[in-house]
Amino acid sequence: MRKRRTGYFVLILLAAAGVSALWTAMLPGKLSDPGGTGQNGDRNMTVSEKPEICQETLFEGARAIICVIDPAVHDIALVYLGADGRPHGSVPLAVAALAAEARRPILAMNAGMYHGDMTPVGLYVENGAELSPLTTDDGLGNFFLKPNGVFFIRPDGSAGVMETEAYQSAGIAAQFASQSGPMLVIDGEIHPRFLPDGTTKYIRNGAGVRADGKLVLAITRDPVSLGSFARLFRQVANCPNALFFDGAVSSLAWGSTMEIDSGEPAGPVVAVFERLED
Repeated sequence: MRKRRTGYFVLILLAAAGVSALWTAMLPGKLSDPGGTGQNGDRNMTVSEKPEICQETLFEGARAIICVIDPAVHDIALVYLGADGRPHGSVPLAVAALAAEARRPILAMNAGMYHGDMTPVGLYVENGAELSPLTTDDGLGNFFLKPNGVFFIRPDGSAGVMETEAYQSAGIAAQFASQSGPMLVIDGEIHPRFLPDGTTKYIRNGAGVRADGKLVLAITRDPVSLGSFARLFRQVANCPNALFFDGAVSSLAWGSTMEIDSGEPAGPVVAVFERLED
């Protein structure tokens, strides 16, 4: 309180408002707009920075951002290599390169795993050109926690998420594609190898597609298990199919501002743009 002499009536009103706000914030799976802070909770978010397509939610005790993109209204692209033919190497650098080309994205986040030399793990397609082939190999790590899958954008701009072997069998000629793993949700079911709530928890991000064809990009502000992240996509984002992009290195840019910045390298980056009128 700024003034020492404040009536009890005002104190009661403020206390009631505080309880109401706390109760609202604790509702599981409720999409809200709590005013938002960066990953470290140390700055306020302005209206101009936060896209209208993104909302905040609290799910199973963890904060998350869910962005719903309509391919009929927005353009979606994957970016990886700069003009010099080398990987951008991070979300901030990819966003800066796009802005330099007068292609300032509404939002951008890392969109797939990479080897030590920054080459994509598995399939990567950019502007119709395959830069890395699809793999059905077995191996260690999240990418190879089968079934894994492919996030892709068709030439008509529509988005998809599909299990790897189903994608291979479908013979899709994607305009953009990034293979990652594991799948989080497969035809409405949580990945069969996930524990309900494993002990390994990270800030995570991924992509899903709703039944109406809208793309959902999600990232958590707090560390979560794969099981909890998968339930976020199924129960809150309503995605029958969703794919894990990465954890611990997950980053999110709104415009040119890094809202969540892991400070880690990034390979493929997904960017969303306002569609220009013809």
